[in-house]
Amino acid sequence: MSMVTLSPGILLIADPFLKDPNFSRTVVLLCEHEEKGSFGFVINKLFDQTLSDLVPEVLLGNIPVYYGGPVQMDTIHFVHREPSLISGGQEIMPGIFWGGRFDEVVNAINKGLLAPDRVKFFIGYSGWTDGQLEAEVKEKSWILSQTEAGLIFEHQEQQIWQQSLKNLGSTFAMMANYPIDPSLN
Repeated sequence: MSMVTLSPGILLIADPFLKDPNFSRTVVLLCEHEEKGSFGFVINKLFDQTLSDLVPEVLLGNIPVYYGGPVQMDTIHFVHREPSLISGGQEIMPGIFWGGRFDEVVNAINKGLLAPDRVKFFIGYSGWTDGQLEAEVKEKSWILSQTEAGLIFEHQEQQIWQQSLKNLGSTFAMMANYPIDPSLN
């Protein structure tokens, strides 16, 4: 396996024994990694409200929202695969864009032009200050991995953490089945 470095488009897979309740058994899509800090979204924790609950202008009631992280829980963010429908997004990996014009997203959803597997919404985000994420990676709180779009837009969120580990090969696949609290075994 080639060495994966911190950069936009990579996944941060929580170590099985990471105790932080915000990140236990999570997978974070890193969207920005700069000297001043890092930013991303937890892609596998479903939020308890839909997009139309949070944004009344959205006419479809079944679009899931994910818990992006503990920072600014009063903000909605998104990643998508539709730059022809949504302008202003930043490409974080080939074919995957972070953000863009929110009014265009709402319009595309309401017109039936944006399929659910082409966009993913988040409330809040995950953020790290200068050097904080590097320190957490050194402490082995996170396992770094490349990804493919299918995993990011997967709606079986409970499978994403395990599948991310299994994609790294047999050494990490064993970790996917570790109990949350080994002392209970």
